Amino acid sequence: MFYVSFPRAMEEIPLKYKIALSLIPRIGDINARKLVSYIGSVEGVFREPYRSLIKIPGIGSSLARYISDKSYLKTAEKEAEFVEKKKIRTFFYLDNDYPYRLKQCDDSPVLFFFKGNCDLNAPRILSIVGTRNATSRGREICDRIITGLAADNPGLVIVSGLAYGIDIAAHKSALANKLPTIGVLGHGFNALYPSVHRPVAASMLENGGLITDFRSDEKPERNNFIKRNRIIAGISDATLVVESAVEGGALITADIANSYNRDVFAVPGRVDDTWSGGCNNLIKRNKAALVENHEDIEYLLDWKPQKAPAPVQRVLFSELTGEEKKIFEILAKEGEMNIDPLSRESGIPVQKLSTLLLNMEFNGIVKSRPGNMYGVSS
Repeated sequence: MFYVSFPRAMEEIPLKYKIALSLIPRIGDINARKLVSYIGSVEGVFREPYRSLIKIPGIGSSLARYISDKSYLKTAEKEAEFVEKKKIRTFFYLDNDYPYRLKQCDDSPVLFFFKGNCDLNAPRILSIVGTRNATSRGREICDRIITGLAADNPGLVIVSGLAYGIDIAAHKSALANKLPTIGVLGHGFNALYPSVHRPVAASMLENGGLITDFRSDEKPERNNFIKRNRIIAGISDATLVVESAVEGGALITADIANSYNRDVFAVPGRVDDTWSGGCNNLIKRNKAALVENHEDIEYLLDWKPQKAPAPVQRVLFSELTGEEKKIFEILAKEGEMNIDPLSRESGIPVQKLSTLLLNMEFNGIVKSRPGNMYGVSS
């Protein structure tokens, strides 16, 4: 009898099973998640007998034969050896450090590989894509936007696909502005395409990194580049299309980002420019917001640097009431506290405590934080 359960902690699962799950043909990322949830563990997927697999909703005899094929485990063992030897990081969809933005995407990779030193959960991440036949205007606009964003957002991460044109222009500009930048590959780590970008990729490993969800010996094929676009769209807060014809991979990335309910921006161009047709169509069909500069992006994403609030004239400690002094002393000693334990510690009912805290906040004595947390103002 089958039952749905939550898989156990990922640190108990050997890497080969995580890799093997991603290697099963025709399963896909969505069904792989359902399969693990249905059976209850990643290892269990490869231990389940064929007669049981065919009874799982959505699997059937054809997929059950693929799952029962133990050759994927042998391939996965070799891949795990390669990963460990090359010191490549892996991110499995159930791992605690799996990028939270990708977790929100149903079809994000169940497993991907990462080389570099970048925080994949950085507060601000922007993907920039466009045509491989970038014009000098497109490259200049790309550099100007990134340079402007870097001045206001020093921790911003730029993501692209390491391809010719706008992609490599975005990576180079990010590096020049000392921003971490991530390239999402359409092949495994045994190769680099295009090879002419190898020096840039080496610099990215020092400040950013490279991502792929393909095993090490996977070759750069057209469908792979289409598939990798979901990572570019999903790992970022928004996607910017700088130049694109009316058809192209950049538009696929934009459509995927829209399906994830992520912001999409496009730089407009003249109506008769070949490499502006895709951007103009995105804007015309309300699939992208029109942006002309970095300030437009900062405004739309609310990334504009906040001005420091005017200093508040704080009330002297001697002017506090007895209960307010008690609250202040507890917060000064304990640091941040939730209102409930603060109520218990001070002996003041929550309803009254809320009023006192609000008054103290107005007077610059305490500062409220998310989750009903309070602390002494610095």
